[in-house]
Amino acid sequence: MKSIRDVDVVGKKVLIRVDFNVPLKDSQMGGKEVSNDGRIRAVLPTLKYLIENKAKVIVMSHLGRPDGQVIEKYSLDPAVLRLQELLGKIVINCGDCVGESVLQTVDQMKEGDVVVLGNLRFHPGEEENDENFAKELAGLGDIYVNDAFAVSHRAHASVEAVTHLLPSYAGFLMEKELETLGSLVKNPEHPFLLIMGGAKAADKIPVIRSLEDKIDAALFGGVVANSFLASGGVDLGASKLEADKLPVAKEILDELRKNNKQILLPIDLVVSSSIDGSGEITTVKVGDKFDPSWKALDIGHETIDQFIEIVHTAKTILWNGDVGMSEVSPFDQGTKMLAEAIVEATANGAKSIICGGDTTGTVTNFGLADKMTYLSTGGGAALEFLAGMELPGVKALG
Repeated sequence: MKSIRDVDVVGKKVLIRVDFNVPLKDSQMGGKEVSNDGRIRAVLPTLKYLIENKAKVIVMSHLGRPDGQVIEKYSLDPAVLRLQELLGKIVINCGDCVGESVLQTVDQMKEGDVVVLGNLRFHPGEEENDENFAKELAGLGDIYVNDAFAVSHRAHASVEAVTHLLPSYAGFLMEKELETLGSLVKNPEHPFLLIMGGAKAADKIPVIRSLEDKIDAALFGGVVANSFLASGGVDLGASKLEADKLPVAKEILDELRKNNKQILLPIDLVVSSSIDGSGEITTVKVGDKFDPSWKALDIGHETIDQFIEIVHTAKTILWNGDVGMSEVSPFDQGTKMLAEAIVEATANGAKSIICGGDTTGTVTNFGLADKMTYLSTGGGAALEFLAGMELPGVKALG
């Protein structure tokens, strides 16, 4: 794979795909502002390199799922403003990504200028990987850079088709993601602990199967754990789980046990009559009966103690998915205490890699992001990569 370091960018129009699909919140000025700028910060090294090396930098991204329509709430304007603040220089906001006005703006660029195109997904050709749309994008640049690992599992025009039209290179973030996640697949330090939580067991199962020969232990929480527990006949009341995945979940547990992998499932659960934190809350042992209308929303203290103990023995930790409904207090306690344990393990020399937008967001909200070894910007892309799947955006770079 060719790196941006391998080409002279002086005076070149560099068309760079980034991922500014960032969360937004209401601003004090009445509009929207970026609430978590992690993905913008992640591409700053590549952007600053291009600026310092006198390239004309043309940034393109999507935000949200406008499905080929112009929808104002998915405007990239807040991301452009935040990028301008982080770079400390004027950033030109095109508003659209193709058309005569965009061409004119790009033609007037000087060395070191930065232009941000409008939301790519306002055009149906983006998600269709349309060749004509890709040609319009390619017409803006001299070379192409992919620094958006998080969308590289999508064969979209700005990710895949454009690479057939321009000399194409990987940015620094792309290189870092592939290097860091690749180390888990190729040569992890042991003991290697895999932590899987979140809402969808279906997304995790391919990763577990791909890594089962590499890991020493697997820890499960959240809805994923519910599915694994239910596969063993545990009654979880009205708790969320993936009923259609129970046979596969049982197979996974049997395979891990057969291969002498340590498995940690919750042994007690925080259950409640309401998911908003306003109802009755209690802790029950796994397997004990509770009101069938109640739901398991977090792990209990005995489980937390077990999880923390194994975290402290690990040398490599891969974590994807919160172990409770962490967006609602008090159901965030299990995830918070797990995160704090991972921070302690990291400080003692363990390598901690956090992936998945929800989990990296949670860790950031806890103020612990800079105390982990690495926070991947990839959600689905990271999971597919770790599952051994070929990513179209990576393959296209050669």
